[in-house]
Amino acid sequence: MTQRTSRLFRIPAWPRHIPRRPFTGSPFRTVCLTVALAALAGCTAFGSDNSGNSRKNSVYLNERFQADETFSRLFDASVEDTCEAARRALLSQGYVINLAQSGSINGSKRFQPEGEVHVEISFNIVCVPEGGAGKLATAYVSALQDRYTVKRSTNSTSLGVSAIGSISVPLSSNSESLVKVASETIPAGQFYDRFFALMQKMLREQSAPVANGEAAP
Repeated sequence: MTQRTSRLFRIPAWPRHIPRRPFTGSPFRTVCLTVALAALAGCTAFGSDNSGNSRKNSVYLNERFQADETFSRLFDASVEDTCEAARRALLSQGYVINLAQSGSINGSKRFQPEGEVHVEISFNIVCVPEGGAGKLATAYVSALQDRYTVKRSTNSTSLGVSAIGSISVPLSSNSESLVKVASETIPAGQFYDRFFALMQKMLREQSAPVANGEAAP
Protein backbone atom coordinates (compact mmCIF):
# COMPACT_ATOMS: atom_id res chain seq x y z
CA MET A 1 0.00 0.00 0.00
CA THR A 2 1.45 3.26 -1.15
CA GLN A 3 1.43 6.10 1.33
CA ARG A 4 0.77 9.56 -0.09
CA THR A 5 2.57 12.44 1.41
CA SER A 6 0.79 15.82 1.30
CA ARG A 7 2.90 18.84 0.66
CA LEU A 8 2.03 22.21 2.06
CA PHE A 9 2.95 25.35 0.08
CA ARG A 10 3.57 28.31 2.29
CA ILE A 11 3.74 31.99 1.23
CA PRO A 12 7.09 33.41 2.19
CA ALA A 13 7.05 36.02 4.92
CA TRP A 14 7.24 39.75 4.01
CA PRO A 15 10.82 40.96 4.33
CA ARG A 16 11.33 43.01 7.44
CA HIS A 17 13.50 45.65 5.77
CA ILE A 18 10.69 46.62 3.31
CA PRO A 19 7.91 48.70 4.95
CA ARG A 20 4.34 47.66 4.33
CA ARG A 21 2.02 50.14 2.50
CA PRO A 22 -1.76 50.11 2.76
CA PHE A 23 -3.54 48.82 -0.33
CA THR A 24 -5.71 51.57 -1.84
CA GLY A 25 -6.86 49.97 -5.07
CA SER A 26 -5.71 48.88 -8.48
CA PRO A 27 -2.90 50.99 -9.99
CA PHE A 28 -4.65 50.99 -13.37
CA ARG A 29 -7.84 52.29 -11.82
CA THR A 30 -5.92 55.02 -10.04
CA VAL A 31 -4.26 56.14 -13.28
CA CYS A 32 -7.56 56.20 -15.16
CA LEU A 33 -9.20 58.28 -12.42
CA THR A 34 -6.32 60.77 -12.48
CA VAL A 35 -6.49 61.16 -16.26
CA ALA A 36 -10.27 61.63 -16.18
CA LEU A 37 -10.04 64.36 -13.54
CA ALA A 38 -7.33 66.16 -15.50
CA ALA A 39 -9.39 66.04 -18.70
CA LEU A 40 -12.46 67.33 -16.89
CA ALA A 41 -10.51 70.23 -15.44
CA GLY A 42 -9.11 71.08 -18.88
CA CYS A 43 -12.55 71.04 -20.47
CA THR A 44 -13.91 73.29 -17.75
CA ALA A 45 -11.11 75.78 -18.21
CA PHE A 46 -11.45 75.69 -22.00
CA GLY A 47 -15.17 76.25 -21.82
CA SER A 48 -14.81 79.21 -19.50
CA ASP A 49 -12.20 80.78 -21.79
CA ASN A 50 -14.39 80.32 -24.83
CA SER A 51 -17.40 81.69 -23.03
CA GLY A 52 -15.47 84.68 -21.80
CA ASN A 53 -13.98 85.45 -25.20
CA SER A 54 -17.30 85.12 -27.02
CA ARG A 55 -19.00 87.32 -24.46
CA LYS A 56 -16.22 89.88 -24.67
CA ASN A 57 -16.39 90.01 -28.47
CA SER A 58 -20.18 90.11 -28.70
CA VAL A 59 -21.35 93.14 -30.65
CA TYR A 60 -24.66 93.45 -28.82
CA LEU A 61 -22.84 94.44 -25.63
CA ASN A 62 -21.98 97.77 -27.26
CA GLU A 63 -25.63 98.57 -27.91
CA ARG A 64 -26.44 100.90 -25.02
CA PHE A 65 -29.66 102.37 -26.47
CA GLN A 66 -28.80 105.73 -24.97
CA ALA A 67 -31.11 108.71 -25.36
CA ASP A 68 -28.75 110.72 -27.57
CA GLU A 69 -29.21 112.41 -30.93
CA THR A 70 -26.41 110.86 -32.93
CA PHE A 71 -28.70 109.48 -35.64
CA SER A 72 -31.63 111.93 -35.35
CA ARG A 73 -32.27 115.67 -35.33
CA LEU A 74 -35.37 117.80 -34.86
CA PHE A 75 -36.02 120.44 -37.53
CA ASP A 76 -38.40 123.40 -37.55
CA ALA A 77 -39.98 122.34 -40.84
CA SER A 78 -42.52 119.97 -42.29
CA VAL A 79 -41.78 116.40 -43.28
CA GLU A 80 -41.70 117.30 -46.98
CA ASP A 81 -39.32 120.22 -46.47
CA THR A 82 -37.05 118.21 -44.17
CA CYS A 83 -36.69 115.32 -46.62
CA GLU A 84 -36.21 117.78 -49.47
CA ALA A 85 -33.37 119.40 -47.55
CA ALA A 86 -31.82 115.97 -47.02
CA ARG A 87 -32.12 115.17 -50.72
CA ARG A 88 -30.46 118.44 -51.70
CA ALA A 89 -27.72 117.93 -49.14
CA LEU A 90 -26.86 114.54 -50.68
CA LEU A 91 -27.01 115.89 -54.22
CA SER A 92 -24.68 118.77 -53.33
CA GLN A 93 -22.02 116.27 -52.20
CA GLY A 94 -22.13 114.07 -55.29
CA TYR A 95 -24.46 111.35 -53.96
CA VAL A 96 -26.76 109.51 -56.34
CA ILE A 97 -30.36 109.40 -55.17
CA ASN A 98 -31.56 105.81 -55.39
CA LEU A 99 -34.95 106.33 -53.75
CA ALA A 100 -36.99 109.48 -53.10
CA GLN A 101 -40.41 108.98 -51.56
CA SER A 102 -42.61 110.94 -49.21
CA GLY A 103 -40.80 110.72 -45.90
CA SER A 104 -37.76 108.67 -47.01
CA ILE A 105 -34.59 109.28 -49.00
CA ASN A 106 -31.85 106.85 -50.02
CA GLY A 107 -28.61 107.85 -51.70
CA SER A 108 -25.14 106.42 -52.25
CA LYS A 109 -21.65 107.52 -53.28
CA ARG A 110 -18.55 105.53 -54.23
CA PHE A 111 -14.94 106.14 -53.27
CA GLN A 112 -11.59 104.57 -54.16
CA PRO A 113 -9.13 105.34 -51.35
CA GLU A 114 -6.59 102.80 -52.65
CA GLY A 115 -5.77 101.14 -55.94
CA GLU A 116 -7.75 97.94 -55.36
CA VAL A 117 -9.99 99.08 -52.51
CA HIS A 118 -13.42 100.54 -53.18
CA VAL A 119 -15.76 102.03 -50.58
CA GLU A 120 -19.44 102.83 -50.94
CA ILE A 121 -21.39 104.98 -48.47
CA SER A 122 -25.18 104.65 -48.48
CA PHE A 123 -27.51 107.06 -46.68
CA ASN A 124 -30.91 106.03 -45.41
CA ILE A 125 -33.06 108.95 -44.24
CA VAL A 126 -36.54 108.79 -42.74
CA CYS A 127 -38.54 111.92 -41.86
CA VAL A 128 -41.43 111.69 -39.38
CA PRO A 129 -43.76 114.45 -38.17
CA GLU A 130 -43.64 115.77 -34.61
CA GLY A 131 -46.72 117.30 -33.02
CA GLY A 132 -50.17 117.82 -34.44
CA ALA A 133 -49.53 121.00 -36.41
CA GLY A 134 -47.12 119.35 -38.85
CA LYS A 135 -44.57 122.17 -38.58
CA LEU A 136 -41.89 120.05 -36.87
CA ALA A 137 -40.17 116.95 -38.17
CA THR A 138 -37.45 114.59 -37.00
CA ALA A 139 -34.94 113.26 -39.48
CA TYR A 140 -33.49 109.83 -38.69
CA VAL A 141 -30.27 109.29 -40.62
CA SER A 142 -28.00 106.23 -40.76
CA ALA A 143 -25.07 105.72 -43.12
CA LEU A 144 -23.73 102.32 -44.15
CA GLN A 145 -20.13 101.89 -45.33
CA ASP A 146 -19.39 98.88 -47.56
CA ARG A 147 -15.80 97.96 -48.40
CA TYR A 148 -14.91 96.09 -51.58
CA THR A 149 -11.69 94.66 -52.97
CA VAL A 150 -10.71 93.52 -56.46
CA LYS A 151 -10.70 89.76 -57.01
CA ARG A 152 -8.98 88.36 -60.10
CA SER A 153 -9.83 85.01 -61.64
CA THR A 154 -8.38 83.20 -64.66
CA ASN A 155 -10.73 81.61 -67.18
CA SER A 156 -9.14 78.91 -69.36
CA THR A 157 -10.61 77.63 -72.61
CA SER A 158 -9.30 75.20 -75.25
CA LEU A 159 -9.39 75.50 -79.03
CA GLY A 160 -9.52 72.17 -80.86
CA VAL A 161 -8.01 71.86 -84.35
CA SER A 162 -9.69 68.97 -86.17
CA ALA A 163 -7.30 68.95 -89.14
CA ILE A 164 -4.28 68.26 -86.92
CA GLY A 165 -5.93 65.84 -84.60
CA SER A 166 -6.40 66.01 -80.88
CA ILE A 167 -4.10 68.96 -80.38
CA SER A 168 -5.76 71.80 -78.49
CA VAL A 169 -4.44 75.29 -77.85
CA PRO A 170 -5.37 76.68 -74.39
CA LEU A 171 -6.66 80.24 -74.31
CA SER A 172 -6.78 82.07 -70.96
CA SER A 173 -8.35 85.37 -69.98
CA ASN A 174 -8.32 87.29 -66.71
CA SER A 175 -11.50 88.73 -65.24
CA GLU A 176 -11.85 91.12 -62.31
CA SER A 177 -14.76 91.58 -59.95
CA LEU A 178 -15.46 93.50 -56.78
CA VAL A 179 -16.02 91.40 -53.67
CA LYS A 180 -17.50 92.85 -50.50
CA VAL A 181 -15.15 92.28 -47.58
CA ALA A 182 -16.67 94.49 -44.86
CA SER A 183 -19.87 96.33 -44.03
CA GLU A 184 -20.45 98.67 -41.10
CA THR A 185 -22.87 101.36 -39.98
CA ILE A 186 -20.91 104.57 -39.52
CA PRO A 187 -21.04 105.44 -35.79
CA ALA A 188 -19.12 108.73 -35.81
CA GLY A 189 -21.18 111.54 -34.28
CA GLN A 190 -19.27 114.32 -36.06
CA PHE A 191 -20.04 112.71 -39.41
CA TYR A 192 -23.78 113.10 -38.78
CA ASP A 193 -23.36 116.54 -37.22
CA ARG A 194 -21.88 117.83 -40.47
CA PHE A 195 -24.73 116.32 -42.48
CA PHE A 196 -27.39 117.78 -40.19
CA ALA A 197 -25.71 121.19 -40.40
CA LEU A 198 -25.84 120.97 -44.19
CA MET A 199 -29.52 120.04 -44.01
CA GLN A 200 -30.17 123.10 -41.85
CA LYS A 201 -28.42 125.25 -44.43
CA MET A 202 -30.58 123.79 -47.19
CA LEU A 203 -33.71 124.51 -45.16
CA ARG A 204 -32.73 128.17 -44.77
CA GLU A 205 -32.11 128.45 -48.49
CA GLN A 206 -35.47 126.83 -49.25
CA SER A 207 -37.35 129.27 -47.03
CA ALA A 208 -35.33 132.37 -47.98
CA PRO A 209 -37.26 134.92 -50.09
CA VAL A 210 -36.07 135.72 -53.59
CA ALA A 211 -35.28 139.20 -54.91
CA ASN A 212 -38.86 140.03 -55.99
CA GLY A 213 -40.22 139.20 -52.55
CA GLU A 214 -41.71 135.82 -53.43
CA ALA A 215 -40.89 132.68 -51.50
CA ALA A 216 -38.49 130.23 -53.05
CA PRO A 217 -40.20 127.15 -54.52
